[in-house]
Amino acid sequence: MVSRVIPVDPFDLVLFGATGDLARRKILPALFHRFQIGQFSSDCRIIGTSRSELTAEEFRNQTADAIREFGQEVETTPKEIASFTALLDYAAVDARGDAGWDEIRGKLRDDAVRAFYLSVGPSLFTDIARRLSETGIATSESRIVLEKPFGHDLASAQALNAALREHFEEQQIYRIDHYLGKETVQNLMALRFANSLFEPLWNSSHIDHVQITVAESIGVEGRGEYYDKSGAMRDMVQNHLMQLLCLTAMEPPAQFTPNSVRDEKVKVIEALRPVPQASIARGQYRSRNSAQQGDGYRDHAGNAASRTESYIALKVEVANWRWAGTPFYLRTGKRLRGRVSEIAVYFRDPPHNIFEGSGTVHGNVLVIRLQPDEGITLKTTIKDPGPGGMRLTGANLDMTFADELAESGRPQDAYERLIMDVIRGNQTLFMRGDEVEAAWAWADPIIAGWQDSGDTPQPYDSGSAGPDDSLLLIHRDGRRWRSIGE
Repeated sequence: MVSRVIPVDPFDLVLFGATGDLARRKILPALFHRFQIGQFSSDCRIIGTSRSELTAEEFRNQTADAIREFGQEVETTPKEIASFTALLDYAAVDARGDAGWDEIRGKLRDDAVRAFYLSVGPSLFTDIARRLSETGIATSESRIVLEKPFGHDLASAQALNAALREHFEEQQIYRIDHYLGKETVQNLMALRFANSLFEPLWNSSHIDHVQITVAESIGVEGRGEYYDKSGAMRDMVQNHLMQLLCLTAMEPPAQFTPNSVRDEKVKVIEALRPVPQASIARGQYRSRNSAQQGDGYRDHAGNAASRTESYIALKVEVANWRWAGTPFYLRTGKRLRGRVSEIAVYFRDPPHNIFEGSGTVHGNVLVIRLQPDEGITLKTTIKDPGPGGMRLTGANLDMTFADELAESGRPQDAYERLIMDVIRGNQTLFMRGDEVEAAWAWADPIIAGWQDSGDTPQPYDSGSAGPDDSLLLIHRDGRRWRSIGE
């Protein structure tokens, strides 16, 4: 089954930071594939901007190189790349000065959707937003797209939101979290709200606990200075894991509209109990072995006294009618034994085992895999095949759908879906300002707690499952983490 491609209206997309790493690795290849499969045509324009003094032809050549290097492994012809790069234009812009803004205005059309993608550092967000407004480049129908981080804490998030709203209405602001563009994340909503199978069981009466894991096998090499100022809590939990938690725990919205969905997500965040320090485990990876000294987190961060966590696990409780008594265990870390992002929903064990002496009957586990190998599996208990009595064993009911829903032989990248949603004007998969602030209001006291106590992250070996404290966090509740990559 191949998904149907719905074309979008003609647009002018101005990409700030067009020569940066994110644009080269993700944004431009994503746009190329949308063009390749026919979601937009040659009447659309993509205008790259940065401080670099480039000609339009030099930018087109750089983009062609990026597509060849970072594009998906599908059949790509020189003719397709040439057709796409013909849509590109370029202007050198000083984000804090006057240079380049008149040139951008002259390249835009009045009869096309107008979107501005800020693939730049957050320190430039407000400057660019102000310039777009003051120069008249941004209209009341324009859209502005921002990458995380959305602030460093609650106060900075509030200040950023206030500055953006001086120049744009909330319905014009698109705060990207690329996890929400993943096909499996969206299918979590379909699984819950479009089927009668799971929703009646989706509560504390039937679910024992939920595990949300985002594990990475790489460290912070190359971005250690930035990462040391944020850590796993700010970099991952406050945004990515929070979004996965919200989609798992939210109530069914009255209708599938952007504000209805985001209203329910905000309610989940506001229902989160404060997390005591005893329900938190923090870690920091060290060198893989004695022969690889200089390969630990502190080496990569360039800070021998760093107290920033590269790993964090938390036990979180949602204090509402649906989830009272069902804990959510969140964990994320660098340099772990594998790369995996998943949500595992553990249903309660059957109240009575009629198959005595035939093995243990465990509750079902629904696993929603975001990466790698996107898909959904349901762990069930079945009879072990063969004669000789009733012996029980576990088996997975595989609901992987990546192949069936692929376009042109492969599933779409998250950025492809999100950028096209910007052009459509659909904010369902983007974070609203009050949602960002609510997440920081929950996270700030947790961070302040360990900063005030002078807590130091526990060392853990690179390539392991994390620090010992994270095992104790869940073992003392009589539960165990899923093996990373299980």
